[in-house]
Amino acid sequence: MFFSTHDSGEALAAPTEAQSLYNQHSMSVKPEQIVDVTPPPMSRADRLFLPAVFKGLGTTLRHCLGNLGRDGKNTKNIHVVQYPEERREHRDVLDGGQYVPTFRGVHRLNRDEDGRVRCVACFMCATACPADCIHIVGEESPWEDREKYPKQFDIDELRCIFCGMCEEACPVDAIELTPRYEIVGLTRNEMIFDKAKLLEVYDQTCEEKPM
Repeated sequence: MFFSTHDSGEALAAPTEAQSLYNQHSMSVKPEQIVDVTPPPMSRADRLFLPAVFKGLGTTLRHCLGNLGRDGKNTKNIHVVQYPEERREHRDVLDGGQYVPTFRGVHRLNRDEDGRVRCVACFMCATACPADCIHIVGEESPWEDREKYPKQFDIDELRCIFCGMCEEACPVDAIELTPRYEIVGLTRNEMIFDKAKLLEVYDQTCEEKPM
């Protein structure tokens, strides 16, 4: 093993194999592979942001003139929808339309063949919900084919993240997310959908999205 000495006379060990390989790799970098990322000095106009301001105004003007007389649509901007006259579900998916079979919109509680709520108050959806927006109060069922049913079933639509975990967790397909995306309410309480509201959504969407 070879050693070298400092001015102080202390001995230093020779570089290890890993250090030698690192040094060889570092020395093998070619000058043309080196990229200088030092920003160029700013001019007086750049310091006043004038070029950036005019560039932004030019982009705005270009889009404004390009959309005149076309209802906001052109070959580079085909995903614009003039709502509510035009709706996403009426357009092709490749043109920015909505794929109805897998869209996760407003919730609904499904009914069974006898018109009763399918929910058996198992609390699986409330347990799986990551947003903790489902509140269920179970009660003994008046029907013989199940033990419990939901006396109260509330979903806070403002708190929901529409992930579909409740739909996946339900063992009886009682809760589903519909293609409806219009949710309107003037107060927070109006956005808490109770059992009656969720069943009403089912009655409105059962033909649009059959079970």
